Amino acid sequence: MTDKKGTDKQTSIDESIDNEAAMDIPLPHDATVLDQNTLMGNDRDFENDTSPEKEGLEFDKPVEPQDLLAEMTAERDKLKDQLLRAMADTENMRRRSERESANVRKYGHTPFARDLVGAIDNLSRAVESAPNDSDVLDETIKSIITGIQLSWTELQSVIEKHGIQRVDPLGEKFDYNLHQAMFEVPTEDQVSGVVLEVVQHGYVLHDRLLRPAMVGVSKASDAISNKHD
Repeated sequence: MTDKKGTDKQTSIDESIDNEAAMDIPLPHDATVLDQNTLMGNDRDFENDTSPEKEGLEFDKPVEPQDLLAEMTAERDKLKDQLLRAMADTENMRRRSERESANVRKYGHTPFARDLVGAIDNLSRAVESAPNDSDVLDETIKSIITGIQLSWTELQSVIEKHGIQRVDPLGEKFDYNLHQAMFEVPTEDQVSGVVLEVVQHGYVLHDRLLRPAMVGVSKASDAISNKHD
């Protein structure tokens, strides 16, 4: 009984000695000893490290005054160019608006003027058909004729005030911009292309044609044409 207990105790003591001896076994010469950086996961050389993380830690280089001045100058030139362009666009818009306003004031009543010339023609015919000798007429007819003539005179003044002018090309050279030839009139004393008869007067609004004049144009004989050639 006593011998068995002693034997177990001796065995426990021997196992403890063996474990302590195993911990003191020396390492081979080629074994790598891990330092504190290795144990902490920092085994890279920070002095020679060129990784992106290391580069990101570097501070930006200071900006040179010359570079800053060049950048400011470029920004100034850009803003100046934008300002000049905006001013040019504004000036062009202003001029375009002025031209459009002037055209509206000058030609805005073109449709009304074109419709008015028909009534003017009718009044003109009434004036031209009135007898020259009014002494043989009674007072009522005289008053009517006088009223028509006064209306015609006032109407001519009003339409001229608003830029409407009558085209009466009798005896003038034919102008296709203002006249419309209805027929040719053979003649022995005129060259070709002269207005000899006006069928209907034309009208212009400032420099725009409202209605061309309907005219008869001369057609000279061969002898007259050769003489002028």
